[in-house]
Amino acid sequence: MTENKVALITGASRGIGRACAIELARAGVDVIINYAGNDEAAQKTVDDIQALNVNAVKKKFNVADKEAVETAVKEIINDFGRIDILVNNAGITRDGLFMRMNEQQWLDVINTNLNSAYYVTNPVSKIMIKQRDGAIVNMASISGIYGNAGQANYSTAKAGLIGFTKALAKELASRNIRVNAVAPGFVQTDMTKDLPMDAVIEKIPLKRLGQPEDIARAVKFLALDTTYVTGQVLSVDGGLVI
Repeated sequence: MTENKVALITGASRGIGRACAIELARAGVDVIINYAGNDEAAQKTVDDIQALNVNAVKKKFNVADKEAVETAVKEIINDFGRIDILVNNAGITRDGLFMRMNEQQWLDVINTNLNSAYYVTNPVSKIMIKQRDGAIVNMASISGIYGNAGQANYSTAKAGLIGFTKALAKELASRNIRVNAVAPGFVQTDMTKDLPMDAVIEKIPLKRLGQPEDIARAVKFLALDTTYVTGQVLSVDGGLVI
């Protein structure tokens, strides 16, 4: 068990973020559940974690709003005193062919999926530097590794997260802060439930979609189970990018 550690997970009320929160809670980590709007889903995640006799609170704020993030981080420190693990998971899609993609569709995805990592990591990393300890896990995507047609905005944001991960890992290593990324493949969540997946599954060597728990276990490994891995991108995709 890992006691007295505190994790902040963005976009944690549903899907991969929720699975990450529960996986870390099972290891004894207190969890702050960030979410944007679904109060019911966020409370359900909190209730499920508290049923494990682990402390969990929900924290509603827009990760793409710098001032809102800074206020929330200050409140977390006032309440918990520290942040040991940060999982930058919040993300949205606004898919479409680039030639038809309007500026707002581009900016929405870049702001939520990439700029938010700056807004959240900036104040949190300063806390970790003072602690001389911490683990940051960024939720990238195989779309950021090989690109995906119809997702120029999403692929760009996720590729940016990979570069961010590698640069930050070099900057923060001397303070005992590890920075890694997980690159999920196609995972069975609300974000993918309406997509035609039969053709995709045929291309996956393991012949199935991933589950949120598959990603969560990788996040736990990078956040808790290893102390000598940093600057890495772990693809969890059933072999799709082999």
